Order: sequence, then structure tokens, then C-alpha cells
Amino acid sequence: MAFTMYAASVPVFKRMLGNLDAILLKAQAHAEAHGIDPLVLSSARLYPDMLPLTSQVYIAADIVKGGAARLAGVDAPVFADTEKSLLELSARVQKTIAFLDTLEADQFTGSESRAIELKLRTRTLEFIGQDYLLNFVLPNMHFHIATCYGLLRHNGVPLGKADFLGG
Repeated sequence: MAFTMYAASVPVFKRMLGNLDAILLKAQAHAEAHGIDPLVLSSARLYPDMLPLTSQVYIAADIVKGGAARLAGVDAPVFADTEKSLLELSARVQKTIAFLDTLEADQFTGSESRAIELKLRTRTLEFIGQDYLLNFVLPNMHFHIATCYGLLRHNGVPLGKADFLGG
């Protein structure tokens, strides 16, 4: 398989979101086995001024679906950010993977040089597709998934590096 924008994005997104899903389900099982309210885990923060696990999952899913959609030249599905439980967060991750499954490699042809405009609350960022993927989407995805891992591990969920990296 040639190294393409599709190959550099969608399979990586699916693998990392799959790993995130497995981590969330492992956290749910841990909570049930130890009599912990799963909402304690989904609302956990590393520090008071940081976003909770729920927001970390929202952002990880959104950065992936938005990134893939922009590169493929399609509209991303909109999710309402209402999930609170670990199982609801898992379902959101699975919906994101299902969206990725609708994308075809040929939709990414030429996206490495496509102009990407990303409107944030306070500013607009402009990228060329390859820079957008390599310097914005992938680092953000990894940051938010790693933060989920750290939050859950810090709260006693028995996770290891293999859970983050996957099989």
C-alpha cells in the first residue's frame, strides 16, 4: 500500500479510537468490579483547571471526525456532547469509527495540498492538508487519548502501555 493521506490518517484514527474504546470499557468493568460509581471516572480531571474525561473523549472524537471529513472533502457528523457515562462515551467513539468506515481512500486524493480553514472560537487557523494532518490533527488526537489514559490510570484502572498502543 502506498503512503497516502488516507493511509496516514484513517487507519491510525481507527486504531487509536479503538484503543480508546477498549480503555473506556476496561474502566467500566473496573468500576463495576470495585463498586465505584462510573461517573466518578468519567468526570475525573488531572487538575482542577483541566477538562474532565468526558471532554477529553469529545475532543478526541471531534478532532478525528472533523480532520477526516476536511481531508476527504465531506461534512462531518455533529454529536451533541451529552454523553456522561463511560458506556455513552464508548458509544460516541464507536459512532466516530462508524463514520470513518464510510470514507474511501480516493476521497483523500490530493488532500495533502488542500487548503484547510479551521474556525475556532477566537481565531481562524489556515493549513495545507499535510501540515493539518501531521501537525494538528494527529498530535491533538494523541494528546486527548493519552490524557484519557492518564486520567483512568491515575484513578486506579489497571492500564498499561499496551492498552494505549493496542494490539
